[in-house]
Amino acid sequence: MFGIGMPELIIILVIILIIFGAGKLPEIGAGVGKAIRNFKGASSENEEKKNEQIDEGDKS
Repeated sequence: MFGIGMPELIIILVIILIIFGAGKLPEIGAGVGKAIRNFKGASSENEEKKNEQIDEGDKS
């Protein structure tokens, strides 16, 4: 996974915990979740538009 192993991930998570504190982690997680959902929605919307254009091209 991008050359990052389990020890590196643990160190990164500990640093994030120290910087933001335990109280902010749920907010950060929610923000990351929203960003991922928005990205997936935009990419699926783009895929649908591409398929519609392909279907319109086949009908011509």
